[in-house]
Amino acid sequence: MRPSGPYLAKARSDADDRLIEADEPLAGLQRRCGGELPGMIATPALLELVRKARRYGLRLARPIQALDERDAITAWIEVRPSADGQGGCEIGLANWRATPRGDDDPAVSERRRLDIDRQVAEISARLDARQNILSAEGHAPELAGLVRRMRQGIGQAWTDFVRIEGSQHRQPLHWRLLDGAKVVLEGSDRNWTASLVPLGGPDPGAAGFELHLIADRPPAGIASAPIAAQPMRAVPGTAIGREIAPVLRQPISRIIANAETIRTRLAGPLTEEYSNYAADIAAAGEHLLALIEDLSDLEVVESEQFSTAPDLIDLGDVARRAVGILAMRARDRGIAINAPHPEESLPAIGEFRRVLQVLLNLIGNAIRYSPEGSQIWVSLDRAGERACATVADQGQGLSEEQRAKVFEKFERLGRSGDGGSGLGLYISRRLAQAMGGDLTVESVPGEGARFTLSIPASG
Repeated sequence: MRPSGPYLAKARSDADDRLIEADEPLAGLQRRCGGELPGMIATPALLELVRKARRYGLRLARPIQALDERDAITAWIEVRPSADGQGGCEIGLANWRATPRGDDDPAVSERRRLDIDRQVAEISARLDARQNILSAEGHAPELAGLVRRMRQGIGQAWTDFVRIEGSQHRQPLHWRLLDGAKVVLEGSDRNWTASLVPLGGPDPGAAGFELHLIADRPPAGIASAPIAAQPMRAVPGTAIGREIAPVLRQPISRIIANAETIRTRLAGPLTEEYSNYAADIAAAGEHLLALIEDLSDLEVVESEQFSTAPDLIDLGDVARRAVGILAMRARDRGIAINAPHPEESLPAIGEFRRVLQVLLNLIGNAIRYSPEGSQIWVSLDRAGERACATVADQGQGLSEEQRAKVFEKFERLGRSGDGGSGLGLYISRRLAQAMGGDLTVESVPGEGARFTLSIPASG
């Protein structure tokens, strides 16, 4: 290996990402993370870097972070495919810093808890800064009536639709008192807990809240009976019956939650290798859950009876909310999202939750397919009688052929390993058209893409 600078240690991996040989301190880190030498690379960040270098045949260099039973470690690692043609990699350690581990960062632990709450919740709602309902979703059959009343009660406090155990105070209370509160839901004999996620950066709740209602046990029949034994009836001509989706969501959500509990070692000490397995299980579950949601939405938008509920909305406010929801995902990849200015307003007519769904899909795609360290812009415009929101990125862009079929059903443009279903843009365009608008794309290879949602303007 020809180092770009003096190395503190060297190592070598094979075509199966096993660490064949390593100098200290890399050898010690491998063992302290639960691995063997030779054996599968046990440090997740190093394994990811080696896999990328091997898969793409590139020389990569970047800092990695790792934890063993004693220290938090930061190291500068350089990896390049071996010149012997055997499929392995040569690894160089150029910098190493180890500091004693303290307890887990409370913010990290809290984020893990919220991620699990989002997965297992059977009712989720978006609230404004006064805890009034903006939208509500739910999938348990016993809660259908409650979800319907919440949707009909847009603008009312969420606490009007539940009973807070042991509280006689005027509602809603401060959100910190309601987060974790035990609640009673009409029509359900299960015990429920409320989880409130504040939005708004330095002023928690200034941009509203996410509300998640979580039961102490799955719906009757799901926990004890195999999935195949559940009564399922697919609607002819659709990919998934609307009765199938609720049966699948709950057990998959439980699998994800349990895998996350194992991965984060909340259930007890675990070697890094098995923690990685749990992470893979959780990721696979999340992909499957997303596919179920897409197929369920596909059935809805292709139904002859499908229509949207026109609301008077502020497209700028919806765009800012979408950016806020996905800001952490973008930040994890070093991507900056430029949202409309807080004072920028664009009145429009469209169903709030469907407009939010479309914008979340567009911004999520931009994050997924943009390079690390790039930027995304979400801008507003009015074109005649149309109110427009445009999401522009710095990705690889689309060719003329790709632009022609990007909105087709199950079209993924050759992206076979990203976990997507190829339905997001198809569904988003159908939603836009159902609201009297459209979804269009402008793109040139190498210059990113611009997706524009247009819906009827108001006023």
